[in-house]
Amino acid sequence: MGRTQRAAFVLEKLRERIDRPTTELEYETPYQLLVAVILSAQCTDERVNSATPDLFAAYPTVEDLARASADDIYPYIQSITFPNNKAGYLAKTARRIVEEFDETVPTTVDELETLTGVGRKTARVVVNVAFDVDELPVDTHVFRVANRIGLVKEDADTPTKVEKQLKRVIPKEDWADAHHLLILHGRYTCTARSPDCGDCPLSSVCKYHGRLKRRPNPRDDLDETAGTYYCSTSNHYFDDPDTHLDRHDIEQIACPHCGSMQVLHTRDGTPTKQIKDYRVNG
Repeated sequence: MGRTQRAAFVLEKLRERIDRPTTELEYETPYQLLVAVILSAQCTDERVNSATPDLFAAYPTVEDLARASADDIYPYIQSITFPNNKAGYLAKTARRIVEEFDETVPTTVDELETLTGVGRKTARVVVNVAFDVDELPVDTHVFRVANRIGLVKEDADTPTKVEKQLKRVIPKEDWADAHHLLILHGRYTCTARSPDCGDCPLSSVCKYHGRLKRRPNPRDDLDETAGTYYCSTSNHYFDDPDTHLDRHDIEQIACPHCGSMQVLHTRDGTPTKQIKDYRVNG
């Protein structure tokens, strides 16, 4: 299956599972959305939503926020990650919107990216959600899910590369939906730590799942006294393993007898082989 076919299948299956693909950030105006997205960097939407009602009650408009200092803003967002930095971002951004954009949140990516605390992803989320511009922002969830499934090539090791490759295989009119569908799938099913492959509608086309299935099955009949490791290829116990680099440059435990990486821990019967995962660097 090619990446374009895989992308079409993914969108079809996720739309069947997720009937309302949209942001989970709570907002009423473009100003509130911009603030919420800035706050959501390296922070959960749930935590942002718990902080913004009091913040927006204190500063209901961008003009109100522009009159506030970072110290004024900080108490409202102290539960958010990096509150000192983000309080400064909000104060500077609000002042710039008032002074340079006639008190109106900019509607283009280029203008939004001139604001403090607004990068490529944040700007694209705002124009996508607030102004219905066809964009496909890539956050940590989209990055991880797109790589795991195989919607992008192995060299897609930055959010920008993932964005560009996704845009080649997903029709423009589907970019906004794809952004939300991949985020929600990553947030609730294809999670970073323990993806729920058993309840995933995409497992039949997912490259990550395919690699998981190629590992040896766990066993409960291994003899820990016979050795620390067990090779399921040669039925061999051993204590001192070799290590091999696999095709993804991951160092794997290997059998010193036959070189196989189909190895299990004897203490609990689980496979030693690690599967390449995908996290945004930096």
